[in-house]
Amino acid sequence: MRDIGKSFGAITALRSVSLAVHAGEAIGVLGDNGAGKSTLMKILAGSLQRDSGVFEVDGAPVAFQSPRDSRAAGIEMIYQDLALCDELDVASNFFLGREPRRFGLLDIARMHAEAAKGLAALGSRIPSTWTDIKSLSGGQRQTVAIGRALTFNPRVLIMDEPTAALGVREAAAVIETIRRVKAKGVAVILISHRLQDVLDVCDTAILISEGRSSAPFSVPALTAADISRIVLSGRVEREAAVQ
Repeated sequence: MRDIGKSFGAITALRSVSLAVHAGEAIGVLGDNGAGKSTLMKILAGSLQRDSGVFEVDGAPVAFQSPRDSRAAGIEMIYQDLALCDELDVASNFFLGREPRRFGLLDIARMHAEAAKGLAALGSRIPSTWTDIKSLSGGQRQTVAIGRALTFNPRVLIMDEPTAALGVREAAAVIETIRRVKAKGVAVILISHRLQDVLDVCDTAILISEGRSSAPFSVPALTAADISRIVLSGRVEREAAVQ
């Protein structure tokens, strides 16, 4: 994404934001509330249209007019509300809206077998794919959302505040799941206010402030205090930036 701009009437949400991510890499997107982080990700996911700027995938320009276009390019987004149906079981949520059929009937056995396989690949501790979503913990629900997104074989997975409202143990489980996703070669874009999440899983990060993005900076070289100072100052200090 290069020089992305977006306005809503007289309000300019994004002026010039650039972001690049590579296979198996996680990049953190930081900034205050209202900085435009979620707007940027919704543009990348195809649910909002940019006013200016360009997208490139493998060096070739692309245009996303809808989430279907974005998905066709290998981009999936897990929204903060997860978009899960509490009254349905895990397998039904995995295949919601695209249920496999056999002889005109739902192929329930296939749904549960593939959901179980997907969860196992993420190291999930969810006891059964027959369990209703409403019975799961916050961390388990997040794992289901990640597993469902991975069934589309994405090249890029966007996660908006995946550990928000989770306890320490559940947040740690989600971070471990993200590591497993990276190990599969999937690029991860992480929006998070929890600086420890960024430190634990991200390779690089950018700061969005006043509708503009900073240069990317290397995360492993920083501490939580360093990142906090960057966010509070609204800029990236020269020594932290990746050249």
